[in-house]
Amino acid sequence: MAVSRKTVTVLFADVADSTGLGERLDPESVRGALGRWFEAARDVIEGHGGTVEKFIGDAVMAVFGIPQLHEDDAVRAVRAADGLRIALARLNDELEGERGLRLAIRVGLNTGEVVTGDGAGTLVTGDAVNIAKRFEEAASSGEVVVGEATRILAQAAASFQQLDPLAAKGKSQPIRAWRLIGVDPNRPGFERRFDTPLVGRQEQLEHLRGTYARAVQERSCCLLTLLGPAGIGKTRLAAELFDQLAEEATILVGRCLPYGDGITFWPLTEVLQDLGGDERIAQVVAESVDATLILERLRWSEDGAAADSQEMFWAVRKLCEALANRRPLVLCFEDVHWAEPTFLDLIEYLSSWIRDAPMLLLCLARPEFIDDRPAWLVGHEYATSLTLSPLRPSESEELLDAHGIFGNARAQIAEAAEGNPLYAEQMAAMVIEGGYEDGLFSVPPTIQALLAARLDRLDPAERSAIARAAVCGKEFWRDAVVELTNADERGALGATLMSLVRKELVRPHRSTARPDDAFRFVHVLIRDAAYAAIPKETRADLHEQFAGWIRTNAGEHVVELDEIVGYHLEQAFRYREELGPLDERSRRLADEAGTLLAPAGRRAIARDDAPAAVKLLDRAARLLEGRAGAAVLTDLGTALAAVGELSRAVDVLTEAIDRAKAQSDPGLEASALVERAIVGVQTKGATEELERIAEQVIPIYAQEGDDAGLARAWRLVSIKHFAHCEFAAMERALVEAIEHARAAGDGRQERRAHGARALALLLGPTPVVEAIALCNDIRERTAANPSTQAFATGQLAELEAMRGRFDQARALCEEAKAVLAEHGRTVGLAGIALHTAPIELLAGRPDTAEHELRWAYDVLQAVDARSSLSTVTAFLTCALALQGKVDEAKRFAELCRTTATEDDVLTQVVWRSGLAHALAAKGDRAEAEAVAHEAVELARSTDSPNLLADALVALSSAMTPGSGEWAEALQEAAGLYEAKGNVVSSAGVRALLEPAAITP
Repeated sequence: MAVSRKTVTVLFADVADSTGLGERLDPESVRGALGRWFEAARDVIEGHGGTVEKFIGDAVMAVFGIPQLHEDDAVRAVRAADGLRIALARLNDELEGERGLRLAIRVGLNTGEVVTGDGAGTLVTGDAVNIAKRFEEAASSGEVVVGEATRILAQAAASFQQLDPLAAKGKSQPIRAWRLIGVDPNRPGFERRFDTPLVGRQEQLEHLRGTYARAVQERSCCLLTLLGPAGIGKTRLAAELFDQLAEEATILVGRCLPYGDGITFWPLTEVLQDLGGDERIAQVVAESVDATLILERLRWSEDGAAADSQEMFWAVRKLCEALANRRPLVLCFEDVHWAEPTFLDLIEYLSSWIRDAPMLLLCLARPEFIDDRPAWLVGHEYATSLTLSPLRPSESEELLDAHGIFGNARAQIAEAAEGNPLYAEQMAAMVIEGGYEDGLFSVPPTIQALLAARLDRLDPAERSAIARAAVCGKEFWRDAVVELTNADERGALGATLMSLVRKELVRPHRSTARPDDAFRFVHVLIRDAAYAAIPKETRADLHEQFAGWIRTNAGEHVVELDEIVGYHLEQAFRYREELGPLDERSRRLADEAGTLLAPAGRRAIARDDAPAAVKLLDRAARLLEGRAGAAVLTDLGTALAAVGELSRAVDVLTEAIDRAKAQSDPGLEASALVERAIVGVQTKGATEELERIAEQVIPIYAQEGDDAGLARAWRLVSIKHFAHCEFAAMERALVEAIEHARAAGDGRQERRAHGARALALLLGPTPVVEAIALCNDIRERTAANPSTQAFATGQLAELEAMRGRFDQARALCEEAKAVLAEHGRTVGLAGIALHTAPIELLAGRPDTAEHELRWAYDVLQAVDARSSLSTVTAFLTCALALQGKVDEAKRFAELCRTTATEDDVLTQVVWRSGLAHALAAKGDRAEAEAVAHEAVELARSTDSPNLLADALVALSSAMTPGSGEWAEALQEAAGLYEAKGNVVSSAGVRALLEPAAITP
């Protein structure tokens, strides 16, 4: 690909007050001064690995990350910006002496995504460039102003002071900015934590200790190369070894640098400084006849280069032997993949020529080091390597425990980090800093920079192959990558993939679809980094091509792959939409994608996976227009209601109605009206419109012969009867709905109607034994839809409690809860409390009922499910009253009085019954009796034996025990309970009527 996307750091440096300078000096003087400044600036920028993009008037623009990305580009840029100030100070000393003038600069730095050409050109475009220029303009003379991303990536290597956010043209929000205060040239941009326990590396630690023991036992130099990708824990493991050997060995550590002047022997310089310098070295080699010569050959010239490398090698060997003969020596070199060839020669020389001295020579490197130095370790008797593998999931979670990360965040980070301790650590830091919202977190910039730089070092063929593989996903197939590869590159693709395997970027994979042709990325973040480098226009083309490949190769699984094909076509459309303008091809992609995603969403509803249905249908709705778009919105509204997003469900269904009207499609409009009415009952609790809407839509469906529509309409009628507690009529309406759904072959509608019928059986006049048998039948019929079956299970549980089987009832409720929680049914899960609470009230445990109801109250209040909330509030009134918590019971009763709709008869009866119990317990019998009479009068308009009986019991609590009216109320209640088969309640009332139980 000739064009790519990269995250780079852009630097703008401008001479301050250049206009005033031109007024004071001759143009030739200004030109000469600026020329010398530009030359100094280029030296500084290029010395830190940056590329000077251009000189614009008196300004310099440079980019760090072009043509080659580095994981520390932001740190390099910050150091370069500070270096510009230092270089200018030197230049000003010269200019002032020569011409009596001093220059001042202001610098802006910003890290962000740009689009760039291939290695032949350095032109970059993107918003990151404009923002860098804005930072430069905001800087005062002598200041460096940087953006948030730059600060994060360089925060351990520099200090910053936060500024007021900056307004920028075209930006809706101000941009966060920071002033550079100081730079530490020897610290990396971020630092690892070593204060947490070593996790999952005991076996590898024993390997290191075993190699050290061999060196000591055989008095030899053992070279051990510890390999692994960035962040896998090489340095942490080495540090643990050093801690354990500190009392018995001399430990010296040097670090190879990624760039700079005179860095060839920098690791050795660090070792010698750590050892104590010339005086200490002289003491170590004092007994050698060559002591003076050793010291001479270890002395460095000013730039850190040795006069003669071979003589230097000899001196280093003699020093190591002298140290090791005093006590065992552990000499560690970190980041050997950055070492200069001459320094690697030194390491190999030491491992081959050190004699009769116990020494462990430990080198830490990334896997690509072996590719760059294939002869490494070859022919060395005491040279071995150890590759660190990712941590196991349980080990990652243990590591996150040490960082103070628990719960969902811990599980999600452990999964995302895929065993890389650094990734886990950096993600944990983001969570601690507040970067975890709604169960989501972004990949830290430090990790993005590491991976992008690693991939940017690949050769062009490897970058092309891994990019095309990334389009396919974390798992991919060789044939698919061939399909996406240019014809002239296909012949070498097999070798290229094997090269990516050797570099531990991808690995062979046993796929169930094509087991002999599959690969997978070693880490999903590698896949993401490879994908991020692809230009959007190319992404669009590749996604479209891959969708075609899937269709061609899907065979009999084509329907199962609709969702995947739809995703890739959707991505193709989205990228074309972002690049604009949309053409006929783009619109066709949107239609194809939506047409595949919509059925996948409907299948998710059918298998009771409402959260997945919401995601799929939402995506389809954003793609489809016309009638198809309106139909998808109707299904989306239904799915949103199922997961408890009731307000959004109403908005979506309203849009569906409007779109259906625009398409002049009365059948589709009717469907959306019905679904909105059903959701409206949950949000408003009002049912007055249900009958009107049913009367409006039934003729439309009948005329069109739409049995599925008629099933919806009869379900609407059943809800109206439910609200009025007309349960026999409710059941008849549901039987109609079941028959029409069956005729339409709509299993989902049929199961929903069966589930609602179970509620009618529970609350209506059907005797308990018969209702239990029918509910068990319904559970079998709804087995294909676990959530609907769970609702029927809740009804069954309460029926079982009526005949005293409380343990079985509670077990059934727990079963229903587990299913609803698994399927994301928030409202339904809370609604189970309307079964668990009555069960506990029957069992004489109102405190447990209160606990269940308070939890449900909080959940339903959060999702604004007003209808269910008011009913829960009514039962909570009863539970509190029966515990003697009179004031609280009165408060919740008053809440019901003001919020419950008049046509919600069940709720109106229950809260009045609860309030009557509370008032009677307080001694306000007259008021209690008045409220209870209201409850009884309302309940007599229903066909619910239990509801009326409960109201009569509440009425009796306000009467004088033993009185005729008291006995009459309880006798009627007992008869109603017995007609229903409510053995527990009947026994309780009969016990009250026993002469011995009557206390006037």
